[in-house]
Amino acid sequence: MPNPTALAFGYPRSKVAETDRWLVLVRPKQPTFGSLVLVCKEPAHAFSELSPEAFADMQTAIAGIERVLKAKVAYEKINYLMLMMVDRDVHFHVLPRYEGAREHEGLSFPDAGWPAAPALGTAVALDDDAVARLAQDLAEAWVAA
Repeated sequence: MPNPTALAFGYPRSKVAETDRWLVLVRPKQPTFGSLVLVCKEPAHAFSELSPEAFADMQTAIAGIERVLKAKVAYEKINYLMLMMVDRDVHFHVLPRYEGAREHEGLSFPDAGWPAAPALGTAVALDDDAVARLAQDLAEAWVAA
């Protein structure tokens, strides 16, 4: 059973990939194109509560994330933000960062905060169908590489 944080971010519709201990999901509100959420599947509400296996498996998830986003977004930097203010389960917001904007399905995704901190309040909100299409596109890239 997925945890409440995964469900809040649209699981299973938003699922890009899954490792033993982590879910990689499309973030429905996209401050930058390709923004994801990395959600731990373990029942942990503090980073220090993760098992050694979850810490080791996080490397597998991050390697996949960076490989796929580099290919699909051509990011210049990448930010991992642990913002557990509302959603209590251990998770990271993964934001590819770039100068200018990226285009996808007729939408423009500017990085409004570049080159400083990400501007989370200026996100492009994707509807459920757009989330599912982007998740599928990124999932195919995950498997292909």
